[in-house]
Amino acid sequence: MKNLFLFLFILTILFSCSNNKNNTMDYPQTKKADSLSQYFGAEINDPYRWLEDDRSPETEDWVVRQNKSTYQYLDQISIRETIKNRLTELWDYEKTGAPFKKGKNTFVYKNNGLQNHYVIYQIKENSDEVFLDPNTFSEDGTTSLSGISFSEDGSLVAYSISEGGSDWRKVLVMDVESKKIIEDTLVDIKFSGISWKGTQGFYYSSYDKPQGSELSAKTDHHKVYYHKLGSKQSEDKVIFGASASQKYRYTGARVTKDQRFLIVSASVSTSGNKLFIRDLNKPNNTFVTILDHTESDTYLLENKGDKLYLYTNLNAPNGKVVTVDAKEPNSDKWQEFIAETPEVLSISKGGAYFFAEYMVDAISKVIQYDYNGQFIRNIELAGVGSVGSISGEKEEKSLFYSFTNYNTPSSIYELDVESGVSTLYWSPDIDFKNNDYKSEQVFYTSKDGTKIPMIISYKKGTKLNGKNPTILYGYGGFNISLTPSFSITNAVWLEQGGIYAVANLRGGGEYGKEWHKAGTLMQKQNVFDDFIAAAEFLIEQKYTSSDYLAVSGRSNGGLLVGATMTQRPDLMKVALPGVGVLDMLRYHKFTSGAGWAYDYGTADDSKEMFEYLKSYSPVHNVKEGVSYPATLVTTGDHDDRVVPAHSFKFAAQLQAKHKGSNPVLIRIDVNAGHGAGKPVDMIIEEWADIYGFTLFNLGK
Repeated sequence: MKNLFLFLFILTILFSCSNNKNNTMDYPQTKKADSLSQYFGAEINDPYRWLEDDRSPETEDWVVRQNKSTYQYLDQISIRETIKNRLTELWDYEKTGAPFKKGKNTFVYKNNGLQNHYVIYQIKENSDEVFLDPNTFSEDGTTSLSGISFSEDGSLVAYSISEGGSDWRKVLVMDVESKKIIEDTLVDIKFSGISWKGTQGFYYSSYDKPQGSELSAKTDHHKVYYHKLGSKQSEDKVIFGASASQKYRYTGARVTKDQRFLIVSASVSTSGNKLFIRDLNKPNNTFVTILDHTESDTYLLENKGDKLYLYTNLNAPNGKVVTVDAKEPNSDKWQEFIAETPEVLSISKGGAYFFAEYMVDAISKVIQYDYNGQFIRNIELAGVGSVGSISGEKEEKSLFYSFTNYNTPSSIYELDVESGVSTLYWSPDIDFKNNDYKSEQVFYTSKDGTKIPMIISYKKGTKLNGKNPTILYGYGGFNISLTPSFSITNAVWLEQGGIYAVANLRGGGEYGKEWHKAGTLMQKQNVFDDFIAAAEFLIEQKYTSSDYLAVSGRSNGGLLVGATMTQRPDLMKVALPGVGVLDMLRYHKFTSGAGWAYDYGTADDSKEMFEYLKSYSPVHNVKEGVSYPATLVTTGDHDDRVVPAHSFKFAAQLQAKHKGSNPVLIRIDVNAGHGAGKPVDMIIEEWADIYGFTLFNLGK
């Protein structure tokens, strides 16, 4: 009897452990506090608005309790350690960027494998020498290099750093020869490039520091400043954007290579810009308008004396290149240089040539042109994939570029600009058998009949039996194109027997401005329909089934996942919304969120826009008593682009209303932002948790 009791006890424990993931979870308590808002006569209650206060002790305590609960769940998943070890092992290979010349020196970015950040080396005859090592910026690796700009003669460099992943930057100035810091650190700089005027100073952009939390308070008046070396930052002059009556959310300044012109781009949203030019050779000269509206994306490529070369999608949704005289630069004087084509254009220059990269169904094609606009040749590439910018100094005869796809780690090629021949300059030595895997492009039909491309990667020989763990990834916004590129995290997923599918949804830039607009404002539902149709295609074609499907996306892609899982909770088993825009009624109240209105519209625009946003806003569409997929929301407590309150409120709604055994958890990185500059160990930990959670809930 004693042995029988012991046997039954052990059996009970084993049964309990094996079914732990099916038990209803006891989530941390999240208080509700009524907070009512009026929208065109409609009253909306926002019970978790208190979580928007990132400086509150209550919010801090909530974060601690949620992380504790999440890790209690994750710690039971043994495969996490296996995945973490494999990620660490695979990550540990040398990586390098394309060499670039500045002044008399040539530099290159390198990483020996597990370094948190790439190191900039100066290329020497005998051996490369460390020039700037961001790994020394902080002990824990949470301070990163976010931008670098050399003076035209290469004698000085200004570089910006981010602390804790924040979009707020500091800028340091260094003498290139001695590597000594020569200026006081500039602070409180955000969404800025750095452009030198000789060696006397440089232009940068920023906002006034907001009242309240610097991580969440609204910032929407961007200005261009000039910093003169040897002066205090408080003495920096506003060069553009001072007027409170006509403020811009994003401004950027650039000095032409010949130091002749200052070009300023000014925008009120993430799409469309005005463009201005100032002749710096004429003292006290004012800005001349090139474009006085925001109906296009237009920027300067190059100038040759007074002749300006501009990229634009004005009256050319797929992009073209035009020329114009700087003395009369308005758009009615533009002359076509490289015509619009059916494929989307991006353009770069180097070696006294232009290189037009076209996306053909999200795959790269490159054509070389001379400065007279004459076709020179098609550049032969290493295969089907994505090309990094072919660029360099005008006098260079050899240019470098990267090539990659979903199965092939990024390699560097050297292009002879006169012959057009590319030779392999560097390729990684990585422990990944890329020839064992394949990628195929398919086209599926969305709800309204639109054909959507999708690239699906998996191990050769995989049986399409509906039982393969599959991650469907998407973005679908802000004119951003998802092109084939290698990822260590995706490689590990493929090694685990997973399928990785990337859908090129409307709202992106894969087919130009019209494709982008088709996924914005009152057409945003197209993006979600495209994603849902991608999942249905994968299921219909037996790549996977709802029981083995996970959906993933970050930022705007986090919105995609949130909207999809609340509209079709039956469609997937796992949902992975990362750093998502999830409260569509209030997103524009925080940091630079108002600038996203080109894609989203705002709840203040009109009753129609309010009702449309509310109809898909993930925070407002979690229903009582619905069984949602196993969900791991991820965010960072220092995310000042998409504030973590979005994720906090969505997780709170899910935990309060979800019915069923699937876990709905939130994982909050501490001292981390939107993603840029995150240390390698934090990235590995995050993806081990994400993949472990996913496979565990797919029954693998």
